[in-house]
Amino acid sequence: MSAARGLRVMAWAAGVGGALAATYLGLVTGAVPVDVGVGRRTRPLGPRTVDIAAPRQTVFDVVAQPYLGTPRAMHEKLHVLERGSDLVLAEHYTPILRGRLRAVTVETVRFTPPERIDFRLVRGPVPHVSESFVLEETTTGTRLVYEGELGTDLWRAGQWWGTAVTARWEATVAASLAQVKAEAERRAAPNR
Repeated sequence: MSAARGLRVMAWAAGVGGALAATYLGLVTGAVPVDVGVGRRTRPLGPRTVDIAAPRQTVFDVVAQPYLGTPRAMHEKLHVLERGSDLVLAEHYTPILRGRLRAVTVETVRFTPPERIDFRLVRGPVPHVSESFVLEETTTGTRLVYEGELGTDLWRAGQWWGTAVTARWEATVAASLAQVKAEAERRAAPNR
């Protein structure tokens, strides 16, 4: 192989590698969503159940407050783009790749006080996610049940991508539920 041909092959390989890396980063961060509507496969998210020693209204308020009031402490995680009486459109920020990048998802959040909050993905690393937090009163407080559905396109390739996204998505939800539980129980504690 001539030196010139070797350089062309290396340049081509570098270009393909760069394009693949850019595509991956675009998918991961949500900047390049793939929603072609072909080969859609769905998978469940959850269910995950959390028992919280706090009244249902308190738990609802803890979940809804960042969307309805957006405290300054949440500005690195959330930005409300539009707010209506029972629905918001919000950007969520999740650190990825050891905090060097952040994934941006845009979701609608619908409130049905005090028993339900529904989330629907508008833009993100996959073309379809719908989720719900259902709040049930119990004798000791509130049971929060999380469940949803994640969908990807492009058959097996999308299924592989969905598996990768689901693991991170559910870990993020689990961390959020732990924060909701801690804050709701703190607010409900008798000796605050």
